[in-house]
Amino acid sequence: MRVGIFQCAAGGLDQPQRLARLAGHLKGRNLDLVVCPELFMSGYNAGETLPQVAESREGPFSRQVADLATKHETSIVYGYPELADGLIYNSAVCVDADGNILANQRKMLLPPGFESEVFTKGADQALFDLNGIRCAILICYDAEFPENFRAAALAGAQMIIVPTALLEKWQSVSLQMMPTRAFENGVWVIYANHAGEESGMSFLGSSCIVSPDGTDAARAGSAEELLEAEIDLDQIKLARSRLPYLDDVRKLQQKS
Repeated sequence: MRVGIFQCAAGGLDQPQRLARLAGHLKGRNLDLVVCPELFMSGYNAGETLPQVAESREGPFSRQVADLATKHETSIVYGYPELADGLIYNSAVCVDADGNILANQRKMLLPPGFESEVFTKGADQALFDLNGIRCAILICYDAEFPENFRAAALAGAQMIIVPTALLEKWQSVSLQMMPTRAFENGVWVIYANHAGEESGMSFLGSSCIVSPDGTDAARAGSAEELLEAEIDLDQIKLARSRLPYLDDVRKLQQKS
């Protein structure tokens, strides 16, 4: 399975421009999955406009992404402000290569700042199958809790997809925490960040695809780019046989 991350420039783009940038990077590529950052549809630091642009999981933007997915024969995960039953969630959706929605994940934990004023917390963690790989989505702050990663891995996740909006000052999350999460669970981690500046926020970039042994299979710099790597399930088996954390943590749970 060939996976890519679209680390897009964060600010100054409307929805058609964001899709055009993504389409430009997909041209000539042969990817099974491409992951875009948190709130890719709207921009992260979009302030008061978020409630205005929020839409349902099958809204106009979703249909445009579905068209792009079918054209390039690739599944796409992207973040967006989701409107459902009068509430707004910080969500991420997976659209498959046939244009169908496979999963819709709502951010479960909201960090300090504007998010808690705009968004409602999600409650559940969904797993789904993509090209024979069991996947989970954790959005930004959710992935910074080892409990969420471990729960997904124990439920069968082999690849954990993380759309994020990580600022420059939090580089340890990308450089240290995500490799640790991959290593301690024996999973592939797909960590998709923004690049550049948006309304006074400076994003780190440094999106990464981390293998189950905690090493980088691919890592971006600070500018817009599309990086890619091959996902090898045998590396999961190797990592988990060498260090059986998931088996042994169950033994700890039995003792308690």
